[in-house]
Amino acid sequence: MPKQTITTPNAPQAIGPYSQAIKTGNIIYISGQIAIDPKTQKFLDENIETQAKQVLENLKAILEASNTSLDNVLKTTIYLTDSNDFAKVNNIYETYFKESKPARSTVCVKELPKGAKIEIDAIAQTQETSE
Repeated sequence: MPKQTITTPNAPQAIGPYSQAIKTGNIIYISGQIAIDPKTQKFLDENIETQAKQVLENLKAILEASNTSLDNVLKTTIYLTDSNDFAKVNNIYETYFKESKPARSTVCVKELPKGAKIEIDAIAQTQETSE
């Protein structure tokens, strides 16, 4: 099955040798997103709530560029640099995934690119049932 690179100006451009997302068949693999504002390409070095919202907005934009939505996310992985932020992130995450809650892992890591406090990657399916 051929793969397709997904790119949108509505999410941050990759800061390394990787794609925003790759689609193969009806599955989309979204690279980890940190709190970079896609309009300025600047990192939002702010509190965990601001960073979490921007990360989820970036994921949402990539999903929309893939002709799908947060409702079709199958799995996410959240990377946090401080486990004490778990409850705050959970509260924000819950506002983005109201009805269709994907499978999820949350991992505490020593550090993230650009000093980010949070990074999230995702696997989703497209809305079409076959290619």
